[in-house]
Amino acid sequence: MTRHLDSRLHLSSYEDTTDLPGRGIMVGPASTLPGVTTSMVIEREDSNPRARRPIAGSRGCWARSVVLLLLAGLGHAMVLQAQNDRFNFHRQSMVEDQIVRRGVDDPEVVKAMGEVPRHAFVPRHLQEQAYIDSPLSIGSGQTISQPYIVALMTELLELDGDEKVLEIGTGSGYQAAVLARVAREVYTIEIREELGQQAQERLSELGYKNVFMRIGDGYQGWPEEAPFDGIMVTAAPDTVPAPLIDQLKVGGKLVIPVGDFFQDLLVLTKTADGVERKEIIPVRFVPMIGEAEEQKQRR
Repeated sequence: MTRHLDSRLHLSSYEDTTDLPGRGIMVGPASTLPGVTTSMVIEREDSNPRARRPIAGSRGCWARSVVLLLLAGLGHAMVLQAQNDRFNFHRQSMVEDQIVRRGVDDPEVVKAMGEVPRHAFVPRHLQEQAYIDSPLSIGSGQTISQPYIVALMTELLELDGDEKVLEIGTGSGYQAAVLARVAREVYTIEIREELGQQAQERLSELGYKNVFMRIGDGYQGWPEEAPFDGIMVTAAPDTVPAPLIDQLKVGGKLVIPVGDFFQDLLVLTKTADGVERKEIIPVRFVPMIGEAEEQKQRR
């Protein structure tokens, strides 16, 4: 004769399988959930009152297990949503306070700056600072540029959406992501292999299919893909690399910081007769290394 029913549910570490295609959870008698062990023990009256026999498959235990897993998933989703809402609020504030108020008014550039998740391009411990009015370190002695500078340089290219653009200095991949929203194709080169690989993975995870990347020295540009409608350089040489001018289409623009300690942001427009040069604002970028550095030492 049965005295009582004692159901015991043992929960160990939860394993999330929601993002693994083709992997599910089998539910049925004598089955287990990943990370979950269930058992029901019935105490029977016999010659040995301590003898117990486990019987698996209690529907009540399974139901509670499923509910707990659903609640855990729901709680995680709510935390992520709250975090995304907070980042979105800070991103829109960044656009209004740092970009539009300073005069950037190209609607496609403003839209891109409001859509690209800047926090996804900085180290995790700096994500809460992603939308402040400042450059941030991304490791290897490199930085992600101040949001206003990213927007300004993008606007200076004067893109209408059907252009092929070259970027020298991928860094975190953030500038390439912004360019990808306002140009047809973006070709980007990063000289530091580790940074380049990280940027490539990040851009791929975020779904950017019109960004093409390679690791290498950007001083010579990307002649196999030339000519380009626009070229942007995100590190400062002390003089303008001639190969980049050569790879511009007539009418195309090169946006580049130039100088040593004191630098100016320049826009060079290629014409049928030569190059028109325009100084925009003083800036401070990391120096361009590789061949640019070698050329500087020779002079």
